[in-house]
Amino acid sequence: MEKKLMIEEGRTSLGIELGSTRIKSVLVDEKGTPLASGSYEWENQYIDGIWTYSLEEVWKGIRLCYQDLFQNVKNTYDTVLTKIGSIGFSAMMHGYLVFDREDNLLVPFRTWRNTITEEAASVLTKEFNYNIPQRWSISHLYQAILNKEEHVKDISFMTTLAGYVHYKLTGNKVLGIGDASGMFPIDTKIGNFDQTMISRFNHLISKEGFSWKLQDILPEVMVAGETAGKLTSEGAALLDISGNLQSDISVCPPEGDAGTGMAATNSVAKRTGNVSAGTSIFAMIVLEKELTKVYPEIDLVTTPDGALVGMVHCNNCTSDLNAWVNLFDEFAEITGNKIDRNQLFSVLYNKALEGDTDCGGLISYNYFSGEPVTGFEAGAPLFVRKAEDHFNLANFMRVHLYSSLAALKAGLDLLFKEEAVEVDEMFGHGGLFKTKGVGQRIAAAAMNSSVSVMETAGEGGAWGIALLALYMKNKEKNENLEDFLNNKIFAGQKGSKMDPVKEDVEGFEKFMKRYMTGLAIERAAVNVL
Repeated sequence: MEKKLMIEEGRTSLGIELGSTRIKSVLVDEKGTPLASGSYEWENQYIDGIWTYSLEEVWKGIRLCYQDLFQNVKNTYDTVLTKIGSIGFSAMMHGYLVFDREDNLLVPFRTWRNTITEEAASVLTKEFNYNIPQRWSISHLYQAILNKEEHVKDISFMTTLAGYVHYKLTGNKVLGIGDASGMFPIDTKIGNFDQTMISRFNHLISKEGFSWKLQDILPEVMVAGETAGKLTSEGAALLDISGNLQSDISVCPPEGDAGTGMAATNSVAKRTGNVSAGTSIFAMIVLEKELTKVYPEIDLVTTPDGALVGMVHCNNCTSDLNAWVNLFDEFAEITGNKIDRNQLFSVLYNKALEGDTDCGGLISYNYFSGEPVTGFEAGAPLFVRKAEDHFNLANFMRVHLYSSLAALKAGLDLLFKEEAVEVDEMFGHGGLFKTKGVGQRIAAAAMNSSVSVMETAGEGGAWGIALLALYMKNKEKNENLEDFLNNKIFAGQKGSKMDPVKEDVEGFEKFMKRYMTGLAIERAAVNVL
């Protein structure tokens, strides 16, 4: 009854995140405890050489996800969801969404997964003396300019997926600083886009004769805790097709999945970090100081409140691993022994722990798409072994778990070994960590660091953006995000911490030597196939 009253009085916060394979919504109470959730499964499409999602599918997914939440609230609490205290929207970072003055989408949404901007990223990295990855919005924009694409002259507004959704629901062209840091470099001293680099970019394209300057088409940057607008009546109608949701709800700055992952794992303080492992994988460490040089493998982004973060992002993580599990699932079914999928993952993952710490000589590459960290524009999933290698189920599963983390480790080793970055604790979240103790142990070995998984880790980014919406609504005067999370959300939180096992660390290092040498085999597979 208490929860029902809380919902009816609007003492709640809602987070909606558009992930790579699922749109999820989470409604939380004033302590950040989830009350109800909703979801919608979706997949990107590969059309004309571009990974994309249609805007029609974006809105269909958001509506059905919200409707699922709405129904769950009704079924669980016997009440209709009409009031919400605050809302936040987040989505996968980076990519390219550009609109003209009439808000028409000029080209199909180009997502983070595309590796088609190598020339632009290389030129901008050199021009700025700052790593500009292929995924970043500015790389896509400059590549379109280099390609002489007709639409560029008509751009009035450029944003991310979260920024677009927020704009349609509030009318405000803004972006949270974490998401903004995946569009264009941020000057953390001023909490805004780097003005010197904006000037350099404008000079770089000055001969093109566009009517716009870069600062004209970028969204306004905001930080966690600020109010980024109100849900309009049109926005409420877009979100809730039942027509029950009231408008005029305060909305926090829209964020990317990196920022919501930091919030959801309480890793916004310096010397903390987190690993998000699902379709893609990325690790972020909040830095104590700037890096000594530019690393193409390391992105510099920010926390939702604007602190500098070293981020290694890899396009591929669990897709190939899941494909192999599906094969075992199919085999079990045709033998008449259908197994619950959670049990299947648990059995196979735990079997991996019985394998040799170096995977018995086996090698696997999980490259469904290109992998910039290791220099691949395209991928081909590949499993390879020598006849004398120790080939059994335990090593087979272990090598695919290692492979899910290998490209990430290649990038993180630069931070740990070259820059002597220190981290007190890493927090894991995402599908790889769902089977208790397995992904966590493998990740600890890969990073040679303690890895903690909180009880709430499964809630993911939708919960993270709900917490940012709650922070905006309920923060006390001068209360920073770190203190809010520590004292009001995670105080007393239970979780499991796992230290690296020495033999696992040594075995992973042996595997990595084979993995890096064997990239030539992966290169041949990509070229031939």
